[in-house]
Amino acid sequence: QVQLVESGGGLVQPGGSLRLSCAASLSVFGRYDMAWYRQAPGRQRELVARIPSGGILVYADSVKGRFTISRDNVKNMVYLQMNSLKPEDTAVYYCNANLGYQNFWGQGTQVTVSS
Repeated sequence: QVQLVESGGGLVQPGGSLRLSCAASLSVFGRYDMAWYRQAPGRQRELVARIPSGGILVYADSVKGRFTISRDNVKNMVYLQMNSLKPEDTAVYYCNANLGYQNFWGQGTQVTVSS
């Protein structure tokens, strides 16, 4: 059974940092495109960052220069380093794995940026 388990969310002050982690129980993890999405209350889920199995990293304009996505294909992990956090980054953050017709989601982790 495929599982994506996020961790690392929490409450942080504006300007602070958090590192989200996603542990993936996927065979051939290295072949999956991995991504982080987020959904704020009353808004649609949106792409934050994507790290393909091979290719160019993609970031939402709103997080460029502040967030960094990375992956460890040995540990089956994907990370999102979030720096210079802003209140508008407040959302539930979801890990996503995609390989063709296979698309999986984690349960999400709450990130709240507030003073």
